[in-house]
Amino acid sequence: MKKLILLGVVLIASLLLLEYFQTKNHQSLFSYGKIQGKVKSPLVNEASGIAASIRNPGMIWTHNDSGGQPRVFLMDEHGKHHGTYYLRNGINRDWEDMATGPGPDPDKNYLYIAETGSNYGQYPYFHIFRVEEPLAGDTANVTAIVDWLTFTYPDGTNDSECLLVDPLTKDFYIFTKKEPNVAVYRYPYPQPKKDSETLIKLGTIPFSHVVGGDISADGSEILLKTYDKILYWKRKEGESIWEALQRKATRLPYIPEPQGEAICWKKDGSGFYTLSEETTGYEAHLYFYKRNNIE
Repeated sequence: MKKLILLGVVLIASLLLLEYFQTKNHQSLFSYGKIQGKVKSPLVNEASGIAASIRNPGMIWTHNDSGGQPRVFLMDEHGKHHGTYYLRNGINRDWEDMATGPGPDPDKNYLYIAETGSNYGQYPYFHIFRVEEPLAGDTANVTAIVDWLTFTYPDGTNDSECLLVDPLTKDFYIFTKKEPNVAVYRYPYPQPKKDSETLIKLGTIPFSHVVGGDISADGSEILLKTYDKILYWKRKEGESIWEALQRKATRLPYIPEPQGEAICWKKDGSGFYTLSEETTGYEAHLYFYKRNNIE
């Protein structure tokens, strides 16, 4: 028994030491999160992704996890509900993340929804739904026809909860979830609407349980979220997302949430938001982490 306890202590210490060499703490970049408000729509009870709106400044999109209707919700920066929008020809098998960004029409802004969950490895193919971003106050509350961007993995099925849309190249980056070192895949632009595409595997990064992420509007900063930490990379000019991820991550301040899977940048770059799913005894609150002004 003593040997087992000692082995457990050594294992935990090794994991902590490994994480120390994988990340560097830098609490001066951003302040700890402050609650902006409670998510007030009773329809939002399993928020799995958030994305700052481009078309509706100061607004934030969110969606529920698997098995619900194909719909997205618009709220303000204090959690007040501003509309429910249905994807006309979409489905919600297992939605896990979302993003806003550019797309095929340079005069339009797009909303991307990642149907990438596969908890038991049961799905052979996956989708990114792309739709022109709805306008707040649209009484129709139904989006335009959704583009189904279908893909498979080159190495079998995977469970993923993180989608990044690169605003500079329009490429997608998809991260697996459960492995000790999660895999990173690229879905290059232009993504075909009719045929399934096989993703390009780029490699792995030394983190597990990546459940969300986002790229800043100017493409220069990357956030990834696990259940207990937020990771940050600064992207150099001319560098790809994958190249940036090869450097050591900076670990940012984080207030743990019971089921925190959602993160997004504020579009002006002044900070970022996180949001948790509701759990027993916990109401979902929107947190904002403000960027510190460092001379």
